Amino acid sequence: MNNSFKRYIIFWLSQALSQLGSSMTAFALILWAYTQNGSAMAISLMSFFNYVPYVIVSLFAGTFVDTHSKKKIMLVSDSIAAICSVAILTLSIGNGLQIWNIYLVNFIIGFMNAFQGPASSVAIGKIVPKDKLTQVSGMNSFSGNLVAVMSPILAASLFAMGGLKLILTIDLLSFVFAFGVLLFVLKIPEDTPQKVEKKSMLAGCAEGFRYLTGNRGIFMIIITMALLNFFSRLTYENILSPMILSRSGNDSVALGIVNAVMGIAGIVGGIIVSTGKVKGSNIKMIYVSALLSFLLGDVMMGAGRNLIAWSCAGFAASFPIAFINAGQMVILYKRVPEEVQGRIFAVRNALQFSTIPLGILLGGFLADYVFEPFMITENPVSNFLKIIVGTGAGSGMAVMFLCTGVLGALFSLFSYYQKDIRKLEVE
Repeated sequence: MNNSFKRYIIFWLSQALSQLGSSMTAFALILWAYTQNGSAMAISLMSFFNYVPYVIVSLFAGTFVDTHSKKKIMLVSDSIAAICSVAILTLSIGNGLQIWNIYLVNFIIGFMNAFQGPASSVAIGKIVPKDKLTQVSGMNSFSGNLVAVMSPILAASLFAMGGLKLILTIDLLSFVFAFGVLLFVLKIPEDTPQKVEKKSMLAGCAEGFRYLTGNRGIFMIIITMALLNFFSRLTYENILSPMILSRSGNDSVALGIVNAVMGIAGIVGGIIVSTGKVKGSNIKMIYVSALLSFLLGDVMMGAGRNLIAWSCAGFAASFPIAFINAGQMVILYKRVPEEVQGRIFAVRNALQFSTIPLGILLGGFLADYVFEPFMITENPVSNFLKIIVGTGAGSGMAVMFLCTGVLGALFSLFSYYQKDIRKLEVE
């Protein structure tokens, strides 16, 4: 194991700890927001204001990332995110926290993530040997899902002990540790001045688009994943929490268990991928995994009416995600030239995640104003759906899971058989 990979492992561990702090804060804020007004739309807007600036700014951030120190970009981005946590903590201490404060903070964090995301992606490509990229993807999936397992349980316990203030304090302490590792331990090779070609942000954005449209297989993967992101964000990003809370009598422990099971599933998938023994077609890995996630996870989540069913659905939905991410990661790193990865990854992020804000906003609207009211009515369609998902609060959101499960699975199958995508498999 070379020194750069050892340093990356230390960095990965520190980032996982920081992500745990941030995830606990996010979980606590969801509970806080839902208890304020019981609206799925409020939770949807929290995510919406995070994604919108991220998508817009990502179009132009790539050139900046390619021509500036990746390490400095990551340090500044993390610092601003920490300042936002301090602001939330201060408002909470003064009992002045309001929902719009969270929207504003999420907007700022989304803006900075547009720079931090591609900077981190390029840094990984510079540090990690090419033969370990699949393993790194598995490691990231493992840590991300371990955080998903631990954060709801820890957040619920700490919230009962010291409220939102205690969780925010722990979040800031985890940031300080991760910041120190990034600053003093991680060494990221930077391009030489001769190698870096200065371009305007608009020119870099245009170059990123030209590259992707000229490589139709990669471009089609990004477009199809954007649509799959749309289907998934109609439900999981914003509807899962209010659905389980409304169908379980506001049982935050039940919600925490479902989130934990989803995280465990991701951990198992991440461990399998990180062994480096997953072989075969990356294209098949992406789309067959997506099909199984939608068909087994979403449909079961909608039809489920108790904690056991929701937990099984969450496992089925999350387990394939590590394989989807690994397939994409290997294809991109092996095909995109290193010197333009920043702008390519930034444009890719903008395209692939552009549908997420729409999915989040539309999901909240459909839940509150279409599906929930519809399931209260008496008509042949709603009566049939009640046989599948049950009745009462949350049944409309359960129907939404049925819809995304069927549509997502069908589109995954359709995407796999696209000619340009299958050419990548042959190559």
